[in-house]
This record gives sequence, structure tokens and C-alpha cells, in this order.
Amino acid sequence: MALFRRGGKDPAPQDTVETEAGEPTVVDDRLELDDDPQASPAPVERTGGPWDAAQVDDDLPRVDLGAILLPGVQGMELRMEIDKATNVVSAASILLDGSSLQVQAFAAPRTDGIWDEIRAEIAESVTQQGGSADDLPGPFGRELLARLPIRTPEGRTGHRPARFIGADGPRWFVRGVITGRAAVDPAAATALEQLFAGIVVVRGTDARPPRDLLTLRLPGPGTPNLKPSDAATSPEAGETPAAPDFDPLTRGPEITETR
Repeated sequence: MALFRRGGKDPAPQDTVETEAGEPTVVDDRLELDDDPQASPAPVERTGGPWDAAQVDDDLPRVDLGAILLPGVQGMELRMEIDKATNVVSAASILLDGSSLQVQAFAAPRTDGIWDEIRAEIAESVTQQGGSADDLPGPFGRELLARLPIRTPEGRTGHRPARFIGADGPRWFVRGVITGRAAVDPAAATALEQLFAGIVVVRGTDARPPRDLLTLRLPGPGTPNLKPSDAATSPEAGETPAAPDFDPLTRGPEITETR
């Protein structure tokens, strides 16, 4: 799902829309002027995950996806979303017990978090496209419980629940989208929330524009049960998005790993 558009002459924030390629783009092409790769980022007070690579010294096994180190959970299915146009890995999706968590990591400014701003943009876009979004407290701070517009095979208009969760870190931001039963059932959400909390972000020291998608890669060849997969079906298999399209789990070609 593309959260951001590339800025042109107008620096104002843009609405959240799904691009044809499904690739997150950059709001502003300018690099952070104070982003000295050798300088230490501003401290971020964290009492729980997701974590920065510099904050973690545990021995929890994680799958190396480049910018994201993802905890392995028994029974999960990992699907790497690939942009058809660029062949770039754009997101990772974890399917577990009938629910799904999509995760992406982005560059962020040195001094300010961006989740508050992004959350407002998502809520505005969902509302404009015929859905609704409630800004609520959650285990990671403020989050959105959205009802995304869909069209059923019978041509009816309905809504599908989705939770947008996010965490600001030192010069990075990680976003998750939970769909399926875990979007509305707290008990069903526990495993995916714990997985999100165990994520480690490897930001790197290079200067990047705010909201630039951090580089993901496919798991290494030694990853067990790695196999090609056709485009996946969301938990609501019989539903199709209503126009205009706002499906945060639109997928391209994928690689699936079953643990």
C-alpha cells in the first residue's frame, strides 16, 4: 500500500492512495539537511518494540529481510510483496490463523516522529473514499481502526475492518496493517501484536528523504520452506474492493515461506 506521494511544487501533504505499482513514494525529494550519517540520532524513548538495531542484544531468532528483522512465529506464512514495475520488494506480509499483518519501514526526520501526521492522512483518505476511521489508543500508542470500502461479488457495497498501527524510532518509522479477525478481536490480535513488537529495524546511516521506503530483500536461500506463490488472497476471499481502490493488501508476485 502506498502511503505517500512524491512532492512536486506543492509541499503540502497529499492524500493516501494506492498507486498502480503499489510502491510507496516520497512526499519531499529533499534530503534531511541536518542528516549527518556520522552523527548520533536524537534519542527516542521506548518501553517496547519495534526496536532499533542498536537497542537489541537478545537472541530471539529473526528472519533477515534487510531493513526489517522479523521474528519467526510457529505456523506463520511469510509473503514478500514485489513491485511488478521495478522488481523491488515493497512490503512483508505475515498470515497467521486467518489474519494478516503487513509491515513496511520508512526513513524519518532526525528530530520528529511522523506517525501522527501519517495517521491523519490515512484517516482522511479512507473517509474520502467512502470508509470510516477511528483514532484510538492501542498497545503501540495511537492507532486507526478503519472500515475500508469493498464491493462483494454480488455487487453490494460493504466495508472491511483494518487496523493501522505504527511506531516512530530513531530516524525511522515502521507501519503495520492488520486485517482479518485480528482487526476486531483483541484475543486474535495478540500473536500479530507480539510479532510487530519484536521487529528490529536496521535503518543504516545513509541520508534518506523522510518517508523513503527502507530497502527490503527476500529471505536468504537457506530459509526453510521457501517457495514461489501466486498473488495471495486476503482473509475475506470473496470480496473485491469498491472503486476507488483502497486495498492495503494489494499484492504483486510473492515469495511464500511457511514456518
